[in-house]
Amino acid sequence: MSGSGRPILLIHPPVAKPCEPPAGVARLAAALKAARIPCRVFDASLAGLHDLLQGPIEAGDTWTRRALKKRDRHLAALRGPGIYTNGDRYRQAVGDLNRLIQVAGKEQQIGLANYHDPELTPVSGDDLLRAAEGYRSNPFFPSFSGRLAAILEDFSPEIVGLSVNFMSQALCAFAVAGWLRRRHPGLEIVMGGGLVTSWKQIPGLKERNPFAGLVDHLVAGPGEGTLLKLCGAPAPLGNPPSQSAPELLPMADYLSPVPVLPYATADGCWWRKCAFCPERAEGRPYRPLSGDYIGADLDNLGKSVGTGLIHFLDDALAPRFLAWLGDNPPGAPWYGFARITPHLADGDFVRRLKASGCVMLKLGIESGDQAVLDALEKGTRVELASKVLHTLRAAGIGVYAYLLFGTPAENEAAARRTLEFTLAHSDCIDFLNLAIFNLPAYSPEARALKTRNFYPGDLSLYADFEHPNGWNRHRVRRFLDAAFKKPTPIRKILLNDPPHFTSNHAPFLLMNQVTEGRSVAG
Repeated sequence: MSGSGRPILLIHPPVAKPCEPPAGVARLAAALKAARIPCRVFDASLAGLHDLLQGPIEAGDTWTRRALKKRDRHLAALRGPGIYTNGDRYRQAVGDLNRLIQVAGKEQQIGLANYHDPELTPVSGDDLLRAAEGYRSNPFFPSFSGRLAAILEDFSPEIVGLSVNFMSQALCAFAVAGWLRRRHPGLEIVMGGGLVTSWKQIPGLKERNPFAGLVDHLVAGPGEGTLLKLCGAPAPLGNPPSQSAPELLPMADYLSPVPVLPYATADGCWWRKCAFCPERAEGRPYRPLSGDYIGADLDNLGKSVGTGLIHFLDDALAPRFLAWLGDNPPGAPWYGFARITPHLADGDFVRRLKASGCVMLKLGIESGDQAVLDALEKGTRVELASKVLHTLRAAGIGVYAYLLFGTPAENEAAARRTLEFTLAHSDCIDFLNLAIFNLPAYSPEARALKTRNFYPGDLSLYADFEHPNGWNRHRVRRFLDAAFKKPTPIRKILLNDPPHFTSNHAPFLLMNQVTEGRSVAG
């Protein structure tokens, strides 16, 4: 890309699900591109997982030998439509590839969506610095060092940005930063993303960079303004022509049957009232894009990269935007998170969503007990959730339901009401996510609870707590295993969940028609 200003390289470090382009770096790249800043994007997670799969693998057992024999066939199948119509074949392909990555990772625990080092923890600043110093021991070192050396020789950036959104990326991000600092000490290293934003909310870190000397800038929140300033470009006057630049990423290499476009229609959450919510605690404002802008942007992106599925990334799609989608179909199937609202209990409204291309909605139902919902300040009713589920089922829209157990207001009786609700609506739920509550350590609500360390480390974001009703994590786990997961209808739903890829691949299992090539008909 030709232009003026300091050239920059954006890196998406391992490990994140290799099924769609990383939204953060694609959005940053779009802003830099609009400012004519020379920019390259490197998905080191996708490349690293690919290199592990293609590297030497010790086939010491029957499963690994079988998986190795079918490796290339599995990779091709996950990039094509047919396998998503056969649950057994799909699960075998994903399971075999994950097995090969595990074996290739040797001592470290690596998978298609996870990375764990038994010697280092990503919630310790000291361990992250050790990961930077010992970058050669990182299992992705052969991949990122070789590929980055070629990129740096060809492109010669002055700034490198690392986007760290998940805990599974942290140790690898610091290993990459350590290698960059050792090999290219003059580079300016910037680190941002969702995880860094959360770190910067920890008391004592808001105004301090604990990694100074390795990382030059830690950026909380949207990073476009900071990167443009560092690159020597003026601050943007409004939105850039596009919110994403997927054409700078290897779209055909991701493990999905169609090009997936992750897209955020707003910053922040339109509700911002839920208890324990970081959006609420941080006072982050809600900034939606206009429908006209989104429509034009999605249309242009579809023409440039052949969008086959739109993944809306919003914390919750606002009812106003959902109404806009119903009147302005985006031209491709889509899915995203939505809150339980009266809009989704309106048959006409929901049928328009289906006609616009809605394949699936992710719903944070959380609980089937009204007292728990009220304590969480969800602003919804169990009766409304029931009506929404039936309305979505009647319209043919899939549901990925999220349930949360072990919140301070819950007890076993409330959890059993959630079980009863789920059983009563099992024919309306396609996928289930069962989560045990983690207390945000620095949330205002945590002050009312007796807390203790959850993970040892100065960067831990969660705290363990003494449950007011004695409904501790051990009891919750036992309830989930011994009671909640036992009934046949719920067991069948849980078996539907795509292993490792979870909600990212769920829409492909629901689509009614998959056409030839890498496109999907809604």
